[in-house]
Amino acid sequence: MSGDGARTVRAGRRTVQVHRPDKVLVPGSPESGDGKDCTKGDLVDYYRAVAPFLLPHLRGRPLMLERHPDGVDGPRFMQKNTPEHYPEWITRVELAKEGGTVRHTVCDDTATLVYLADQAAVTLHRWLSRTGAVDRPDRMVFDLDPAGDDDFARVREAAGLLGELLEALGLPAAPMTTGSRGLHVVVPLNGRHDFDEVRGFAREVADTLAAAHPDRLTTAARKKDRGDRLYLDVQRNGYAQTAVAPFTVRARPGAPVATPFSWDQLDDPALHARRWTVADAVEQARTDPWKGLLSRGRALGPARRRLDALRG
Repeated sequence: MSGDGARTVRAGRRTVQVHRPDKVLVPGSPESGDGKDCTKGDLVDYYRAVAPFLLPHLRGRPLMLERHPDGVDGPRFMQKNTPEHYPEWITRVELAKEGGTVRHTVCDDTATLVYLADQAAVTLHRWLSRTGAVDRPDRMVFDLDPAGDDDFARVREAAGLLGELLEALGLPAAPMTTGSRGLHVVVPLNGRHDFDEVRGFAREVADTLAAAHPDRLTTAARKKDRGDRLYLDVQRNGYAQTAVAPFTVRARPGAPVATPFSWDQLDDPALHARRWTVADAVEQARTDPWKGLLSRGRALGPARRRLDALRG
């Protein structure tokens, strides 16, 4: 025990020091049930508990870390480059960027997850590709972004329509809350297409859906062109772009969690973007809501042919 009240946490084969565990990082909210604040110690305990379900979505993927050293009411740091003082046992990957390189953190184990929580990395944003083939994504993400926070019925409707279209294209799809405002729909790919191909295909799917429901859905990038329509955002499907990782905490009151759920749960009128928090997301994870959905990545060729046929 050190002067700041640090505690030692066992994480797999390693022990990690957690400093100032009583420091409040995320304030409570009436939405979170008991309205309890989330301390750094709570964040560490959550990430250690959810690690078996979260790590499969992180291993081998470059990360962008959303850090809040003074809590979510203080300055926010979006960290791509791994600081020199991080332990040598944390995996890094050096990737090209315009004018140089970035040494991204990669979270491969529970000890890294705990260490990042100690660094007040509240939210983990992951690449859609892995370090062995960074230019070939194995995930495609549709971000359903509502016009307002009180418009979640329209998000649920759009997710259902998108799920039906993807099923018709022969693409398995897995829905999750973002913990913020909307939903993500994730499609597993076989990693043989580059980012331009994937984003182009995602845009065609979104355009097709928006054309079928022009009064409710849009792919307009400018907010002023959307009106009150729900935005089908495919821009995350680009090189070096990131998407919030499943089971990661969001920096909002109540510590909501970006949480996978089953398509059956989409029918629940109580479903909303911040439905699960650090208090109950592990319980949801244990139900294995995406069982089998991401087990086999698909090629886009057959889906493109089906889409062309649907579009006539």
